[in-house]
Amino acid sequence: MIFDRKKFALKYALLYALLISLVMLVPLFVYTQLMLAINEAKTENDLLREARNIIMQMEKFNPSRDKTFHFPRYSSYQAGLYDSNMQNIFTLLKFVPPSFTPGYHKFNEYRYYVMRLPEDRYFGAKYLVISKKENSMEIYLTVLMIIVGIVIMLFLLTWMVFRNFARPFEIINQQLDNFIKDSMHEINTPLSIIQLNADLFARKFGSSKYLTRIKAAAKTLATIYNDMDYLIKKEKLTYEKERIDFSKFLQTQVDYFKEVATLREIEIYTKIDNEVFINFNPTKLQRIVDNTLSNAIKYSHERGKVFVELKKNGTNTIFSIKDEGVGMKEPEKVFERYYREDSFKGGFGIGLNIVKNIADQEGIIIEVDSKLGKGSTFTYIFETL
Repeated sequence: MIFDRKKFALKYALLYALLISLVMLVPLFVYTQLMLAINEAKTENDLLREARNIIMQMEKFNPSRDKTFHFPRYSSYQAGLYDSNMQNIFTLLKFVPPSFTPGYHKFNEYRYYVMRLPEDRYFGAKYLVISKKENSMEIYLTVLMIIVGIVIMLFLLTWMVFRNFARPFEIINQQLDNFIKDSMHEINTPLSIIQLNADLFARKFGSSKYLTRIKAAAKTLATIYNDMDYLIKKEKLTYEKERIDFSKFLQTQVDYFKEVATLREIEIYTKIDNEVFINFNPTKLQRIVDNTLSNAIKYSHERGKVFVELKKNGTNTIFSIKDEGVGMKEPEKVFERYYREDSFKGGFGIGLNIVKNIADQEGIIIEVDSKLGKGSTFTYIFETL
């Protein structure tokens, strides 16, 4: 029930940063392709420039004056001379060029430029090939750093915005939570007094239809109160399991709701096996039984029937409640919070949502069979001790 401003800000800041990052993937992809294209153009221009530089140095070589030609060597470039048969005359290349077509080429991680030379002019060479090992990792790292930087910056900015934005909601939620807790505390005392005095009055003066209505209404209100109390405390309390005689427990709750059923002349029929034990928490079990049984009574026709059954089946315990009431149009939605098939029947639509949450936590299998106009059956399958 408590609104956590930090969790809210963290969740939506991450969501927003991720969303913006996804939106930015397209321009970043275009940017990356553009940078790679620019890098290729720069590499081609560098190779062409160095090729011309090598030719200039070969031009300066005079065989009559110079005994030896020292072929240029570079730390970043490798070059070689090849004859008309593509055989190397002299080469520093670390690979064999797959093509000698003049121009710029790509080969694995290498980029090389082939320049056609005049016949018999440069040591009998027909082709000058100059290469450079290309590494695009710097570009990818740059793009990655941009993405990470944008995500971090967006996350921090949005986290601060959402944190401040959520502050008024946190205050309102805290006030609302305190109001609900105080209201629950204030309701508990008069509700207990009503139930106690109704029982005392019935013992002293006997029951009547008016007193039965008061007691039934009080029990309906008590069920709603218990649901609200469970919702408030479930995050703060640890519900320990214990060995429960499910048979006696269920019969007690059936007896408790008989006055509610009698008010609408509904008969509750039971078929409960004796000494059916389960390892469960009493509070959680009461929420399952009370909500399912009260719903069966609520959605039954007047003078209808409700069937409660508890039995062992091998290693499982099967608990089911069947009514012959209005049924459901969309039984798959019945466990959604605040969902109600019929708004005129009252309630808040939280009871069966609590039941579903407990079932998910405890590994209980729920089966719902409902036909519109013919009634519903809720079946719960527990593991037996």
